[in-house]
Amino acid sequence: AILAAAFLVAVLAGLIARPAAAEEVRLVQNGIALGAWLERAPGKTLGEGVVLITHGQLAHNRMELVQVLQRLLAERGRTSLALTLSYGQSDRKGFFDCGRLQTHRPIDALAEIGAWVGWLEAAGAREIVLLGHSQGGAQTARFAAERDRKSVKAVVLLAPATFILTQAEAVYRSRFGIELGPILARARALVEAGKPTAQIDQIGFLTCENATATAQSVLAWYAEESGRDTPTLLPRLVKPTLVLVAENDVVVPDLKPRLPARDDRARLTVKVINAADHFFNDLFADDAVDEIVRWLER
Repeated sequence: AILAAAFLVAVLAGLIARPAAAEEVRLVQNGIALGAWLERAPGKTLGEGVVLITHGQLAHNRMELVQVLQRLLAERGRTSLALTLSYGQSDRKGFFDCGRLQTHRPIDALAEIGAWVGWLEAAGAREIVLLGHSQGGAQTARFAAERDRKSVKAVVLLAPATFILTQAEAVYRSRFGIELGPILARARALVEAGKPTAQIDQIGFLTCENATATAQSVLAWYAEESGRDTPTLLPRLVKPTLVLVAENDVVVPDLKPRLPARDDRARLTVKVINAADHFFNDLFADDAVDEIVRWLER
């Protein structure tokens, strides 16, 4: 009976000590609490490799596409960590609340991606694959170009964002029915006058219809900048990079024609997921993950 009891205690202790297959983790950076979702592949440790996922614009790590990507990666033996960008808010959940003041900048994501790379390194990860979708793809590409780390072994860009000012102006006009130019000029004037935190009220901003944003945030998201354009960033990446293009993508329709005509198999690979939309709905996420895993194991 004593031996049986001891065996039961040992078994229970083992169960308690065993890492959860999926769990929410957090860290604090510059006073802001950051959250991420860790999805462990069965029988795998962080030391055997992790895919670090960055979501798209104003989204979060529990959006449908990210959840599907993590599940499919785990089924194929790949552990992943999906972060939620803070946009200046502690413990942010869900899509960004358009009623809140917008103070964030695209470049802010680089520090947060770096913080999670550091967290993974401290947890024993030595082989990290950076994966970003849409705006998160452009931010991931910029991180890889400007803040590369030894632990990062590869980069995967899933329908990554592009940015050309004339196109941004056309999208803004179509979405909000007004011209971007005067708003951008007002934001630039405020920043140049030393008032970057001055608020500009009742404007269309990103996907928000009626928003309030600081002049600095408006300028950061809408002024011409090569660091936000994935095709411009690609030549600066030194790690092996896979770009997955959605054939029926209406969000970044200019991505495919602006990519290199031929792959550099040692550094850059481009794959088109036939019939997929920007969010890889239906079963196209399966096709994307199959391509990712096949490329990583090549």
